[in-house]
Amino acid sequence: MPTETFEFQVEARQLLQLMIHSIYSNKDVFLRELVSNASDALDKLRLAALRDEAPDADVSDPHIEIEADAGARTLTVRDNGIGMSRDEVADLIGTIANSGTAKFLEQLKQADDPAGAENLIGRFGVGFYSSFMVADEVTLVTRRAGETQGTSWSSRGEGTYTLGTVDDAPQGTAITLHLKPADPENQLHDYTSPWKIREIVKRYSDFITWPIRMAAAEPADSADTTETADSAEPAESPAPETLNSMKALWARSREEVKSEEYDELYKHISHDWNDPLETIRLQAEGTFEYQALLFIPAHAPHDLFTQGYKRGVQLYVKRVFIMDDCEALLPSYLRFVKGVVDAQDLSLNVSREILQQDRHIQLMHRRLAKKVLSSVKDMRGTAPERYATFWREFGSVLKEGLVTDSENREALLAVSSFATTHDSAEPTTLAQYVERMKDGQDDIYFMTGESREAIENSPHMEAFRAKGIEVLLLTDPVDEVWTDAVGEYQGKRLRSVAKGEIDLDADAGDEPAESREKRDEEYAPLLAWMKERLGEDVKDVRLSSRLTVSPACLVSDAHDLTPALENLYRAMGQEVPRARRILELNPDHTLVKTLDQAFKDRPEDGAALTETAELLYGLAALAEGGRPKEPARFVQLLADRMERALQER
Repeated sequence: MPTETFEFQVEARQLLQLMIHSIYSNKDVFLRELVSNASDALDKLRLAALRDEAPDADVSDPHIEIEADAGARTLTVRDNGIGMSRDEVADLIGTIANSGTAKFLEQLKQADDPAGAENLIGRFGVGFYSSFMVADEVTLVTRRAGETQGTSWSSRGEGTYTLGTVDDAPQGTAITLHLKPADPENQLHDYTSPWKIREIVKRYSDFITWPIRMAAAEPADSADTTETADSAEPAESPAPETLNSMKALWARSREEVKSEEYDELYKHISHDWNDPLETIRLQAEGTFEYQALLFIPAHAPHDLFTQGYKRGVQLYVKRVFIMDDCEALLPSYLRFVKGVVDAQDLSLNVSREILQQDRHIQLMHRRLAKKVLSSVKDMRGTAPERYATFWREFGSVLKEGLVTDSENREALLAVSSFATTHDSAEPTTLAQYVERMKDGQDDIYFMTGESREAIENSPHMEAFRAKGIEVLLLTDPVDEVWTDAVGEYQGKRLRSVAKGEIDLDADAGDEPAESREKRDEEYAPLLAWMKERLGEDVKDVRLSSRLTVSPACLVSDAHDLTPALENLYRAMGQEVPRARRILELNPDHTLVKTLDQAFKDRPEDGAALTETAELLYGLAALAEGGRPKEPARFVQLLADRMERALQER
């Protein structure tokens, strides 16, 4: 097949120029990216060979080779891994090109700080193109293991690339960079220099499992010989130099490993540009041995809650790579955790389906989850600032475990914290809430909503604010679910301030029973009439003890779904019947008193009274962030009332 020239389908020149000049503050990382890609190719080849998926592949000496030519100003990174077919190369180019959309470019341009821009690069996976920071032209020659023909790809990063066929390509992939002139002032080093290559490999890739080799430098006087060409013996080429230690960090003792090495391993496996928030080591010995090196990121990935999010940690067996995203090792609510687990006694041909049933995997799953939660608990006690960062980034996903993981529910509650009316800045734990509970208070009160401000301004909060009773302010969608699943804490019931009947005066003994009974009897006719008039819109109409300022509010019955939970189920594709709400009236509000008096004095004025009842219901819906049943009718009624009020003045 002849060599063909293609145009990028996106603004490639803009993308590459933006990367070269604005994104990477350290140009050395290009070599880390290329070595990481080569290592992945060798991992895939080893796995394919173990599964007999590449019977003709050469696995005798898997390695990565770096070759520098100072005279030609080229640097080649070569591996004898799995390689790529022509279709795979084309797909790779298309994927990278498609990522460089106008929207992506706009995001990059709006990223003011280099760290933020680097995060965008990590998300779109265009690390291979970092080569153009240091090279004017990049060529790639590859042959997939088991195939006979290879493929070449070449580009100067100026909008086009070529794709051709190579008949004698070796197995694996070779990427050759035609380097730009060195410019130390702009951090563009001489990347043909052996010492510079050693420095970069040692810093970024020392933990790579496969040997990274570089041809040893020729002796300076190798050309100065007294022998003639005819009599000289052929000189043996010096053995290549292995640049990395190849010793897995998780297999080395803590004393041997620096924190910077852990950070680089995390960046390698997570493709994150930031250091991890927490590093967790675990070594299990006994009948089933394994080692784990886990990392909690400092920031939540942008796609953490999307369906296609790749979760799980890397699984190795005796330091042989098995799979990249092993979901069976950690529960879903810890899907943000990255790392490596190296087991000793698993089958090398294990599949994802078998992993779900493997007893050893289940043991590791439980142990790893408990280890992560205990590490978060320790962080909360010893490093409150880092814990605050953790909870801000991952609290909403961790709370999913309160619903799905009853075994670790107590441990999850111990590391959970919640916004509270007690302190506008500092969240609280449930244990701290219980310690502050007022005498005679039997319940832990909470309210869910879209934001702290919306909850604090809700009419449901009025009596609690007036009496100084602490309320937890829960703003994540999962809060609607876990509060029902948990039910209680240390014998104290979790109770929503927006559900069921709540009578703080009766609980505190502030209002005599006779007064309440007299008031209920006085308003009984109005309540019965409003329930009849509002019909199917309400389940009941009753007097409220939770209101001190607002005239009315809507509450859910104790065992009904809240509107937010109904919407959550519908968003997940589950149709649920709409629960009718309860309308509560504030008997001390002038509007309610006036309505009651008008109902008694002018029963014949039914139309106007019915309109007032509808307006009260609509106002209650608006007060909790909802909407009236018929917004247009509500607006018309309100406008008419305002017009009449102005005319009467």
